Amino acid sequence: MLRLIRCGLLACLLLGLSSCGFRLRGDFSLPDSIKTVQLNTTSHNTALKRSVEKRLKDYQLQVVEGNQDGSAVDLVLTILPDELDRRLLSLFTTGQVAEYELVYSVAYHLQFVQTTATDERIVGEAQTVEFDVTRDYQDDPDAVLAKSRELDLVLGEMRQQAAERIIRQIYTSYVNQQSHATH
Repeated sequence: MLRLIRCGLLACLLLGLSSCGFRLRGDFSLPDSIKTVQLNTTSHNTALKRSVEKRLKDYQLQVVEGNQDGSAVDLVLTILPDELDRRLLSLFTTGQVAEYELVYSVAYHLQFVQTTATDERIVGEAQTVEFDVTRDYQDDPDAVLAKSRELDLVLGEMRQQAAERIIRQIYTSYVNQQSHATH
């Protein structure tokens, strides 16, 4: 009897979570109408571009580079130059820097290609999105080589986080665009 009650409560909980639209973070799919993405950058082979391109390919999207007319793509993503700043957080008693806050600033343009009633494809208005990814980083002047390697790893993780955030924003922007188009 107790087992039946537990199963019933679990079923109600799962039904409640799924009906309210709850999804695990990262558990979403990009819309089926987006199959090809034109990926533009101001400089050709940046680490952020490679991270975003990898994430797009993880979603089985075709990624094309360069400036096309929009006729063969569903989305135009233009990554603007990224920037890394370090802010001083604390000092050792000797006056050397003990801790930094790393601020990785990312900006990009997002344009959806729309199909008109006459089957013409037009590039929509560009949405500019900017955000920062921040991390604290503890420095140790006695372990310069190890800390240099650690900084490279932290920057790689920050780029991965930025790429995932760009993918989530594509999904959110698409959903918002579709809801505005229906109203």
